[in-house]
Amino acid sequence: MSNLTIGVMSPGDMGHSVAAVLNETGCRVVTVLNGRSELSKMRAKRSNMVDLEDLQEMASVSDFIFSIMPPEEAENFAKEVAKAIVASRKSPVFVDCNAISPDTTLSIAEEIKNTGADFLNVGIIGPPPGRGSTTKFYASGEGVNSLQFINQNDIKLVPVGDEIIKASAVKMCYAALTKGTMTLQTSVLVAAELLGISDEVQDEFKESQGFHWEAMNKRVSTFACDAGRWAGEMDQISDTFGSTGMTPYLHKGAADVFRLLDASPIGIETRETYDKNRTMQKSIEIYAETARILKSKKDRPK
Repeated sequence: MSNLTIGVMSPGDMGHSVAAVLNETGCRVVTVLNGRSELSKMRAKRSNMVDLEDLQEMASVSDFIFSIMPPEEAENFAKEVAKAIVASRKSPVFVDCNAISPDTTLSIAEEIKNTGADFLNVGIIGPPPGRGSTTKFYASGEGVNSLQFINQNDIKLVPVGDEIIKASAVKMCYAALTKGTMTLQTSVLVAAELLGISDEVQDEFKESQGFHWEAMNKRVSTFACDAGRWAGEMDQISDTFGSTGMTPYLHKGAADVFRLLDASPIGIETRETYDKNRTMQKSIEIYAETARILKSKKDRPK
């Protein structure tokens, strides 16, 4: 059992699930709920997270601060934490667990290290812990073994060396395939609907692409729940690929697909509220109508 105090921001779907595991190991898990949504507050309560006044108090009491949030918020949050660390005169280990590019990781690492605090990088692969399969924390940076306390229950720590960007690189390459495939499958189904050939295309998938057909039926209706956050992840993957000399455009397109899903009427759903009885075809019809509306606006004379 651990007696560490761990700050977790924010208590989203992944963050509050990680907090629940940490609580089970004996850690005291703290967060800051000021300005957060009612859903975040409900999740924090569900995971027994202790609400603090502000980030300075979090920096003062925490041994580690885990940043788990939409990727587009990661840099600004790190800057806020850096100020809090300086003001608190404490040096918690900052652990960035976001879906960000190696370049973004280096930028955040510099921000944190300038305060005198240590920085570690984690790429999370898998569903939130407690959902039936192991959640892997690929971790990199000097002193990465200090995270061994999280290597239990539904979380597996996978150290990948001292080079700070490695965990982010693993996450970017993995999500490039998994979430990139999600957007390709959804794009094909929506395009077929818009072209009036859904029955023909879907019948062919059933007959000759069983693996993809099963995955689409199981998951497409849920994608809008996370599409806003995943769009930012695709932007980070695009930057990652571009920095290597590979084309950045595949995942620029993937980001566009997720933004379309997020703009749809079911983009307001969450993992707690999405309609589990809605068929894949109904979801595709909703996405297709959103695409029609967006195209009409784009084509409208200015």
